[in-house]
Amino acid sequence: MSNVTALRKPVEQPVWLSPEQVCERVPGMTKTILTDMRENRRGPAYYKPSQRTVVYLESEIDEWVTASRVQTRGEGSS
Repeated sequence: MSNVTALRKPVEQPVWLSPEQVCERVPGMTKTILTDMRENRRGPAYYKPSQRTVVYLESEIDEWVTASRVQTRGEGSS
């Protein structure tokens, strides 16, 4: 019998962040700004597992920040 479990990659568990943790991770972000973004359906995607709970996926916060990259005039020129 082969050892099939040894061939499986470990499954990465999602890392959930509270609004406070998002503010710690993103410089300049505040709970007020984050709340305003949610209320106006802007900003990073979020999840509401209960009426009073809001959480964010760490990987989606990173993607959201990365997507906001602004190319400057000096980039790409030699």
